[in-house]
Amino acid sequence: MNANKKSAFSLQVSDNGIGWITIDVPGESQNTLRGEFVDEITALFDEIESNSGIKALILTSGKDDNFVAGADIAMLESIKTAQEATELALTGHKVFSRLENMNMPVVAAIHGACLGGGLELTLACSHRVCTDDRSTKLGLPEVQLGVLPGGGGTQRLPRLVGIASALDMMLTGRQLVAKQAKKLGLVDEVVPLANLRKAAEKIAIRQIGRKRRKISELKLELKPSSLLKLPELQKLVLETSSFGRNIIFDKALQTVNKKTHGNYPSPPKIIECVKVGMEEGFEAGMATEAKLFGELVVSPESEQLMNIFFATTELKKDSGVESDAKPQNIARVGVLGGGLMGAGIAFVTADKAGKPVRIKDMNSEGINHALKYCWEIYRKRIKRKRISINHASKRFAAISGTTDYSGFKRVNLVVEAVFEDLDLKQKMVKEIEENCHEDVIFATNTSSIPISDIASASQRPERVVGLHYFSPVDKMPLLEIIKSDKTSDEVIATCVEFGRQQGKTVIVVRDGAGFYVNRILAPYMNEAGQLVAESVAVDRLDKALVNAGFPVGPMTLLDEVGIDVATKVAPILEEAFGSRMAPPAMFDKLKSDDRKGRKNGRGFYRYDVKGSKPVDESIYLALGIQPGNTMDDSTIVQRCLLMMVNEAVRCLEDGIIRNVRDGDIGAIFGIGFPPFLGGPFRYIDSIGAQEIVKQMEMLEKIHGERFKPAQLLVEKAEAGEKFYPSKD
Repeated sequence: MNANKKSAFSLQVSDNGIGWITIDVPGESQNTLRGEFVDEITALFDEIESNSGIKALILTSGKDDNFVAGADIAMLESIKTAQEATELALTGHKVFSRLENMNMPVVAAIHGACLGGGLELTLACSHRVCTDDRSTKLGLPEVQLGVLPGGGGTQRLPRLVGIASALDMMLTGRQLVAKQAKKLGLVDEVVPLANLRKAAEKIAIRQIGRKRRKISELKLELKPSSLLKLPELQKLVLETSSFGRNIIFDKALQTVNKKTHGNYPSPPKIIECVKVGMEEGFEAGMATEAKLFGELVVSPESEQLMNIFFATTELKKDSGVESDAKPQNIARVGVLGGGLMGAGIAFVTADKAGKPVRIKDMNSEGINHALKYCWEIYRKRIKRKRISINHASKRFAAISGTTDYSGFKRVNLVVEAVFEDLDLKQKMVKEIEENCHEDVIFATNTSSIPISDIASASQRPERVVGLHYFSPVDKMPLLEIIKSDKTSDEVIATCVEFGRQQGKTVIVVRDGAGFYVNRILAPYMNEAGQLVAESVAVDRLDKALVNAGFPVGPMTLLDEVGIDVATKVAPILEEAFGSRMAPPAMFDKLKSDDRKGRKNGRGFYRYDVKGSKPVDESIYLALGIQPGNTMDDSTIVQRCLLMMVNEAVRCLEDGIIRNVRDGDIGAIFGIGFPPFLGGPFRYIDSIGAQEIVKQMEMLEKIHGERFKPAQLLVEKAEAGEKFYPSKD
């Protein structure tokens, strides 16, 4: 029979007794699971069970490039109480349990994203076959939204792939490609897309009449895992005994606490679900899963992580301009400079965007460095079986180099990644205009020099734009596009589209010293330096901010970026914004002591030892201080965090960022602002502008004018307003 066209689930029965269930949510590009589908699925199952002619089922997707992307996040966001969320999970359990208990083989034919509830749906099937396509990814990424798999994933996955491997997937949100899924035992077969239906049908026919395989009844099997580096025999002992399993759970909890510092409640609850299921049985585990799922869905951490999800989803649809300017097609790209940044930009252009890229450097050594850098990334991915040698070779072949401008006549976009020197960058502008087509876009990767200054050397300043990438380019998700007063909307729209093709989360900001990300980072780093000058130990300072949710401490970050780079950028910001941006005097002392950070092995930490890097105690002598300040960690965090948050408000006030959404996403993806806090503006809203102003005014009395709250922040506090509109 054919279901109503508006239905998300349709059934067709073949002459050989195979029932084909097609999932195709109408009006949506992706399939997601929603509570409103329950009645529809129930009716479909009733029909299947009443039809004796159906001998097996195959689940497929009606979408071109995804199976089921997971639960509808908007549905989860709308939930108001833990009980409501728990009931939703229990309803899902009932539906999936009914599918698992059907007295016939059920095969999931997977192509494209099979994530979250989508993967949990397939775990209720007896068999899974997927395509070898790059778009096919399998995983349970709920932890990234601050929740846990609520459709039986915490119970079925460990029984299928083993406890350690299941925990690894659920605690990291890692998505597996087809070969990884097959090796883990998550899927039974991997085939080309053209063979998917035939392969699924073959499995289904072969299983007709045989005892139905149910994951919920499986005993633990030995499976490979990257979570615990133990010999195979030890793994077997660990996974099949209560004592051994407790070792796994304790190890997982230690790992989680080390990474999250207790800021995210979902990882320990995932471990708890698996532990209950393994020790007390499947049904007890399912009940625990539903209960804890309910608690997490309405947690403040989950709310903020879902806010980030919605913000990034919105950004993907944002052209970056208010006009109807259309992006031009970028067919070929040129990169100036074969250093770390240039090589990284070339890599994501060829690998993600799939475009030919030509690197120009002054000498062959620079070209060779860039090519070696790019291939090394591919080599690591090949080793981890993330891509094939054939695929890597094809992408790598798109990267070429030159010491002159040969081949640049054909490029549509040039990204310069040379030294932070205005004269040099202006020289690059002139050379590009002499050697490229007149419609070429010149993009500068400067991190501090105003775009208008660079564009002043151009005959076509409307074609000059800032593309601020973050290092390492292949890993850092943000691209900050900087628009000068003369940059055309077409150029901005083109660069936004290009950045997305490179796999970047893109924000568009207005030209100005430090742009957005570096401008809000500077006062944070300055305050950290001031705390060291006040005798707070370097490692204690870093630890306090890492515990607060930042990926690395400020002094570690300064070593990585380069103390010399920071001291070069600082005067630009101080000149633009006055004394509140003045760096502490200690930075000049570090420069005089030839401390550049990791790059020359002389920074806040020692780099001549293996393992964790100890503080270079000689730095205290160079600074003329004796560490020992015992101020509370909360005070350390407060002073650094508020400086960043306040500057973010000033950027909104000055029109550097277009809106609070961009400000939050830029801080999270560009700096590593703690995601569970939601970004500077979500953080202010959660604490209250009145409280933030109160704290800043208190600090201003103690430490001076740099803590003066932004005028817009004061206005919000006085009006009792938030930066984001209420959801009610």
